[in-house]
Amino acid sequence: MGDMTAKLSAEEMAELVALADGTLPAERRAPLEARIAASPELQELMERQRRAMAATRAVASEPAPASLRARVERDIKKRPAARRRSRLVPGLAFGSTVAAAAAIVVALILTGGPSGPTVADAARLAAQPPTGPAPTRLDGTHAKLDVRVDGVVFPDLSRAYGWRQVGVRHGEVNGRDATVVYYAKGGQRIGYVILAGSALPPPGGAHAVERHGVRYETVDVDGRPTVTWERLGHTCVLTGPASRSELVRLASWRGGGTLRY
Repeated sequence: MGDMTAKLSAEEMAELVALADGTLPAERRAPLEARIAASPELQELMERQRRAMAATRAVASEPAPASLRARVERDIKKRPAARRRSRLVPGLAFGSTVAAAAAIVVALILTGGPSGPTVADAARLAAQPPTGPAPTRLDGTHAKLDVRVDGVVFPDLSRAYGWRQVGVRHGEVNGRDATVVYYAKGGQRIGYVILAGSALPPPGGAHAVERHGVRYETVDVDGRPTVTWERLGHTCVLTGPASRSELVRLASWRGGGTLRY
């Protein structure tokens, strides 16, 4: 593991993990997938990685030991800055299947997955159909709906943007309670997820934008534009067949200041 971690940056390792969990942007996915397609060893590695991620999410909730995490982070900090900034594709030479597997393990330790839920998991929950009726507007407000997660309310997007709430779904994301409110406009439906508990790590390979002092991370999950951000210490995810700019616009709306962030 040590030899490979000396060659790869944290960003490079994160791209391997992002490809496995479906959050690697499309423009960076194709070159990496082409390299894997040309290597039976890497194909087997990625398949085992995906299976391992699914199995680990189902049974594990403990973080990596602090001593191991600290050792890996020290390893990465020792590398030259230029090497840390380099990209995985297209010129990365994987020394062997074992070494590449070791790199992915390191990335999983640093990103906190797959032992817990991920942004991609939350987006996939939002891709499922609603199971309950549309929530109503909270009495006495013009910007909040009568549904919340740990005190974090969902916005009413109908007056400002024409996205009308059409349903709700309560579920779990790898053992974490989550609620989805669905909005529709012009035949399109998007899902807004709020997860219970502490905020999740941002997805690998995301593009960041800032609005009103809040950082929004945009990625594609299974081909669907997705934006994630933090509200009151909770992870929110907005996903569906709208443009990334539209999703960020909706995510960053504060309802005239009535939605606290």
